[in-house]
Amino acid sequence: EAESGGFFSYTAGVAYQILTHYYVGGLELDNYKTTLPIKKGLSSSAAICVLVARAFNKIYDLKMTIRGEMEAAYQGELRTPSRCGRMDQGCAFGNRPILMIFDRELISIRELSPKQNIYMLIVDLHGEKDTQEILNRLNRCYPHPDNDIEKGVHHYLGSVNKQIVTEAIEALNSGDAESLGKLMDKAQALFDRYMRPACPRQLSAPKLHSVLQSERIKPYIWGGKGVGSQGDGCAQFVCKDEHARQKVKEILEREFNVECFYLDIVAARKVRKAVIPAAGYGTRLFPASKVIKKELFPIIDEDGIAKPVILAIVEEALRAGIEEVCIIVQKGDEALFDEFFNGPISSEHFNKLPPQYRDYYEYLLEIGKRISIVPQERQEGFGHAVWCARDWIGSEPFFLMLGDHLYKSTTNIPCAQQLLDKYETYQTNIVAVEVTPESEVSKYGCVTGVWHDNDETILNITEFAEKPTIDYARTNLRVPGLKEKEYLCVFGQYVLQPEVMELLEENIVNNVREQGEFQLTSVLDKLRQRYSFLAYLTRGRRFDTGLPLTYKETVQNFSIPVKE
Repeated sequence: EAESGGFFSYTAGVAYQILTHYYVGGLELDNYKTTLPIKKGLSSSAAICVLVARAFNKIYDLKMTIRGEMEAAYQGELRTPSRCGRMDQGCAFGNRPILMIFDRELISIRELSPKQNIYMLIVDLHGEKDTQEILNRLNRCYPHPDNDIEKGVHHYLGSVNKQIVTEAIEALNSGDAESLGKLMDKAQALFDRYMRPACPRQLSAPKLHSVLQSERIKPYIWGGKGVGSQGDGCAQFVCKDEHARQKVKEILEREFNVECFYLDIVAARKVRKAVIPAAGYGTRLFPASKVIKKELFPIIDEDGIAKPVILAIVEEALRAGIEEVCIIVQKGDEALFDEFFNGPISSEHFNKLPPQYRDYYEYLLEIGKRISIVPQERQEGFGHAVWCARDWIGSEPFFLMLGDHLYKSTTNIPCAQQLLDKYETYQTNIVAVEVTPESEVSKYGCVTGVWHDNDETILNITEFAEKPTIDYARTNLRVPGLKEKEYLCVFGQYVLQPEVMELLEENIVNNVREQGEFQLTSVLDKLRQRYSFLAYLTRGRRFDTGLPLTYKETVQNFSIPVKE
């Protein structure tokens, strides 16, 4: 079926590729969400290939990374008469701009992080183009040019292309739609100058150029160009805003009998909020926890100030750029925590404070303005505590920290900021991890996976395991590159997409418990299966305050700077 050709052959090609490498059954796919035109040079064949590979990966939990899905899609497409390049599989990353650099069979991928939304319009010209003829003509120019036309092709696809891509990266990262649009105009003009002569029958593209040169749409766009190998297939425009894009759509569809589709390049989502569950009973610190909440136990920070554990955790988040913090507490404890962050002290008490502590008191009140206290009605597990913040979180990604862990960076960048910086780069769920000896793995959540090609601190997670046995860890959780008895365990800091709340709610509504409680780790593994999940190898040390001996160690050592 794959070799027969036609659009359905792509699904068959990838299915064949998966079925010959994995022992799995089949799938029934209902593809009802396609929003861009097919067969128009918009990686549509690659998109359907990636869709099939991803569906198999998610349904059967094949533990493929995005790069693995791309490779399965590419190999599946090669089973068909199509000969599209690897670049098309970049659609596996969704509507995020991806920089792909090729060196023969080696591919490096870097995600770009726009600071502003960019509103694009894709136009199906309803024309005719022969992509195979275009590519055949261009391939004749290689490896060595024999005339001026072929030299022009080398020039455009070489130094000109490199310069255009460099400027495009800068425009995309800064969210500069105007510069990106003007760059498209420039790229089209240079394409017409150097590339059109190599295949004039296809690349003269009269319909494309009539649309690009329409005076009626110029007040609403920053610029535009043809798509892919060009010809009368599709055009793309960078519009000035959403309203302008709607006007361009109306004009083009009315005057040129074309079909238009919206494509947004969405600004990287900044993490503004942090959640700190602090609703436990502190049973392992009894009887001290009978009179003081474990999150309020005192420690001495590196600044020499005695402070409760919860304050040191909040400060870690604020130093990393977090704007608002939600503390989840036991029902009835709201006033206790609110009193610490927002309650005034008596004038007599204030007057007895040394000058530096008076300043710190004012600083503490400022922190209090950024704190929200949310009660957990019933103590039903870590996952349930996180779920209690769902209304406060809304539809934003959020930073999650544990209420009994402190962190000390071995660099001048706080651990929390290290993780948030990685999130800004990759824009997906990410958890901080640390190398942990085999004797300790049964105490923590552990992960395994495949190291990212271009970042030796980033792991593409293929499995989460909560407090695994040593035997299970040896069999299933080994990570390439670590020593024989070393594993990667969760550090206690996460950046999570808001979809985690939906998965937590599924468990709570359906009463899916583990050891009597609603846990988080299994939900994170579901999140990994449905979306993607990375781990970051943190440069820092974690201090646990939840056990008597670890609390003692924290009191003794937290004020001392740590080194790698």
